[in-house]
Amino acid sequence: MNDSVCPVDATEELLRECENIWKEMEKCQSKLTLLTAEPVPESDTKVLLLLTRMQALRAEYYQWQKRNPELISTNPKVLLLLGEEEEVKKELEMVLSAVQSKNEKLKEDLEREQQWYDEQVQIVNAFKEIEEEMKKEVVTDSEKRLFQELKNQMSELREYKKKLLNALGEFLEEHFPLPEKNGNAKKKRYSEEPCEQVITMHEILEILLNQLMSTPHEPYVTVDDSFWPPYLELLLRSGIVLRHPEDPNRIRLEAFHE
Repeated sequence: MNDSVCPVDATEELLRECENIWKEMEKCQSKLTLLTAEPVPESDTKVLLLLTRMQALRAEYYQWQKRNPELISTNPKVLLLLGEEEEVKKELEMVLSAVQSKNEKLKEDLEREQQWYDEQVQIVNAFKEIEEEMKKEVVTDSEKRLFQELKNQMSELREYKKKLLNALGEFLEEHFPLPEKNGNAKKKRYSEEPCEQVITMHEILEILLNQLMSTPHEPYVTVDDSFWPPYLELLLRSGIVLRHPEDPNRIRLEAFHE
């Protein structure tokens, strides 16, 4: 511990030695001024004072040119502190040089990437122009045949859909007719008596299907007196229709197409 260097003590000692040297310089300057001072007329005082100062500075300049650099202090602790500061300075200069070199390399990489990006943009624009020109060209015979085949398939699908809807309508009309107030024995098995303005099972399903297709984000329909409860209960039990989780008076068709 006694041989360790204390940076604070070394710095204070270095400052004291600098102050002592500065004081000696001030004393020498004062002596030089007194030696060169001569009684002069009052009108030439400023000029002579400036000339005296110029001569003193010139003499000091020549003196410093002849002197060789000397160590301010011979204290090992002070010299070690100065050496550490010089070493840190060199390391910082090396780091600065490395960072500057890296920045130059990054700048070159950025310029190269920017050039590549500009080339890619030009290629994309060229492809877009080619695409626009191809769209304007006349459709080939093969494309016409393909388009006609798709058109025929769409027509067949529409016919098939129409047949399915007709078959579904006939089935519902036969097995789920419009409930009447004075029906046969088969209809009287329901305990609830239908109202005069109830709708058929076909109409119920059509309303739910249209609601699901037109507004899939809001497929629920509010139940009113036109929905005959036995039909509604049958749809709910068979899983074709679902109730709203928060409002039991609203129902929706199960999304079998998803």
